[in-house]
Amino acid sequence: MNFDEIIERRGTYSSKWDKMEQLFGVSQKDGLSMWTADSDYQTAPCVIAAAQKAIDHGVFGYSWEYDAYKEAVAWWMKTRHGWDVDPSWVLSTQGLGNAVALSIQIWSEPGEGVVVFTPVYHEFAMKIGKNDRKVVECPLKLENDRYELDLEDAQSRLTGNEKIILWCSPQNPSGRVWTKDELKAVAAFAEKNDLLLVSDEIHQDLVYAGNTFIPTAVAAPEATPRLVTLTAASKTFNIAGQRTGNVIIEDETLREALRKKLYTMDYGPGMLAVSMITAAYSPEGAKWVDAQMDHLARNKAIFDEGINAIPGLKSMPLQATYLAWVDFSDTGMTHDEVIARIRDDAKIAVSPGPSFGTGGEGFQRFNLATQGARVEDAVARMQRAFSDLQ
Repeated sequence: MNFDEIIERRGTYSSKWDKMEQLFGVSQKDGLSMWTADSDYQTAPCVIAAAQKAIDHGVFGYSWEYDAYKEAVAWWMKTRHGWDVDPSWVLSTQGLGNAVALSIQIWSEPGEGVVVFTPVYHEFAMKIGKNDRKVVECPLKLENDRYELDLEDAQSRLTGNEKIILWCSPQNPSGRVWTKDELKAVAAFAEKNDLLLVSDEIHQDLVYAGNTFIPTAVAAPEATPRLVTLTAASKTFNIAGQRTGNVIIEDETLREALRKKLYTMDYGPGMLAVSMITAAYSPEGAKWVDAQMDHLARNKAIFDEGINAIPGLKSMPLQATYLAWVDFSDTGMTHDEVIARIRDDAKIAVSPGPSFGTGGEGFQRFNLATQGARVEDAVARMQRAFSDLQ
């Protein structure tokens, strides 16, 4: 489990590394990629072994039912998150971005509203727009370096044309772990306004010591008739390129609606992806995740100490995810001025805060799921780029 071994990803069709110059103007030659949410180290040995076994077999024909995969998902949810999932509740989509898009298409119509609590994962707004729905932003309150719900304000922003809440738990980009009471409040808000609650829980396994992730289904079982939960091994085990997500739906009517949609699209998960996920959701995979979290905690400590030493910069305390949310507002600089220093002086590609919606202004997001040496390099680059503030 050597998370610090440098693995060259340039020239491997890695969107994280091979597109950073095209998207952010940061050269691949000497730039540092810290934007999109995937990891720079190898996945768990048990996952690699499963893929190798399939490769050694050498036959990649049509495959059949995936009972072991569904049972593995259910085992993981029970042992890691205290959620009793029947394997029959599990459906598979081509990644969670696809699951979000399908949810929008199935349970809303063009022109109708989809509620998001901002700042939030930028793909939510993109998927809503691509499907000709209306983004309804409900800003979170930032208090004492922590985002809080403001459901009274959120209520005032609704018109009655909304059909869905896209909920993010743990929260991306801030890494906030929601409490049981907060999850129940969101579920009650959904019920009050007759909204489907689509809970994206992709970062559920990436939680730091002292914090406990609670699935929305566990915190608020009363939400079952309107709850669709999205999970995946992709972020946890760095296999996002396999494009496979788990959609867990207890309510039979909701589950059948998604099943029918997948049937009409003739979609089924790929055999190799299913083998890798089944291997990941295992005792061996769990041990690897625990080791990964130790590595990420070290990276987080290095990054926070170095960034917080720069006057005007503040790295928000992370409870979950490997995505550092850094506040530049006290520098007095505009977004363009900050980005110019990060891009041209530090030569780092980051995710720009405004892309996460209202509340993202003044922030930038950095991916810490990399080798420790690269985090140290990033800190040094940032301290040089903002040296006049020190």
